[in-house]
Amino acid sequence: MDAVSVNNRFEKGDELRPQLKRLVDAGVDGVMVDVWWGLVEAKGPRVYDWSAYKQLFKLVHEAGLKLQAIMSLHQCGGNVGDVVNIPIPQWVRDVGASDPDIFYTDQHGTRNIEYLTLGVDDQPLFHGRSAVQMYADYMASFRDNMKEFLDAGVIVDIEVGLGPAGELRYPSYPQSHGWSFPGIGEFICYDKYLQADFKAAAAMVGHPEWEFPHDSGTYNDTPERTRFFVDNGTYLTEQGRFFLAWYSNNLIKHGDKILDEANKVFLGHRVQLAIKVLSAGWREGLNVACENALPRYDPTAYNTILRNARPHGINKSGPPEHKLFGFTYLRLSNQLVEGQNYVNFKTFVDRMHANLPHDPCVDPVAPLQRSGPELTIEMILQAAQPKLEPFPFEEHTDLPVQGLGGIGGGEVEGPTGGMGGEVQDPTGGMGGELPATM
Repeated sequence: MDAVSVNNRFEKGDELRPQLKRLVDAGVDGVMVDVWWGLVEAKGPRVYDWSAYKQLFKLVHEAGLKLQAIMSLHQCGGNVGDVVNIPIPQWVRDVGASDPDIFYTDQHGTRNIEYLTLGVDDQPLFHGRSAVQMYADYMASFRDNMKEFLDAGVIVDIEVGLGPAGELRYPSYPQSHGWSFPGIGEFICYDKYLQADFKAAAAMVGHPEWEFPHDSGTYNDTPERTRFFVDNGTYLTEQGRFFLAWYSNNLIKHGDKILDEANKVFLGHRVQLAIKVLSAGWREGLNVACENALPRYDPTAYNTILRNARPHGINKSGPPEHKLFGFTYLRLSNQLVEGQNYVNFKTFVDRMHANLPHDPCVDPVAPLQRSGPELTIEMILQAAQPKLEPFPFEEHTDLPVQGLGGIGGGEVEGPTGGMGGEVQDPTGGMGGELPATM
């Protein structure tokens, strides 16, 4: 996360070089790197400085590792695990000084400056460009400046940030606004652009009088304390259903617009596109990758991950029944690559590769193809109907990491990695990929 400094300098070469060698020795396939918009385009519109990231990518290439590059279009800071503060570019925030509605806004009028509201996706407010155009230009500049790493097959995956923490979601539960678990959060659509969009949509269906819900509670409420979310609540009314459809469909359209731009930018390159989507999984037919929720070094944690990665164990008679496209270990540190922690980690990598010899050519990445015709919202919603039956898992992994005290080796539950983490473009694959994050 902080491999490049907040001043957009690469100053950790001497520290990273031996760490990367340890990853190679452990059989890790590659590393994941946040490429922060707030650093690269900090000096002004279309003024990009990629020099620090070029130095970092060169070091990764020399180590013999692959790269997953995250187009991080959000602020770093304010989320769990954020160790540095990197806001979005100052010149973008300056637009917000005169027009604060460029930011997501809650019902109390509190702005969230972590990510631009999807209400300005198509508004040319940023020195003549819309938000989507800024994101597209940023990715195009990345492609042009990182051509040597793309052509060499070093960069194999482009994860496109689509919201807070890079995830396709609204900032509905920010700790900076007082939210704490297990509060229900709030609807975050009170900027003037989304309000106008809702009013126009309501008028089109003959209800210009409809407004946002007034009974959906506040950040730390429970469903039972609201009239909207309670059993048989007002979310079931015609107005409630319309609002929820509008709210969720706008988020889908937002992701679709930016992914389409990314597809055009990287067309023909041997990369995959990925996004972070909550609660996506194998049952939806998606290619799924994941990451651990917190750093853990004990066998219990690793065995939980292994169990989730192969819920039915190794298929000894053919290809995996459910193939995990990749697992990203959070986070690369000296603590990970030293002593017993490193022994456990190396064994974990071997188990993730099913104890097979390391093969960097598994599932070669095909040139990115143009995405298909735009799907209607109705088709997307039909495809996304939830499958309510629990996914079957074996009780234990069939390839455990053995700790000093046996299989358990710890007292607390390990991180599951959240199987609905990163979702890959289904047109290609990087089969046993196991990157670590910097």
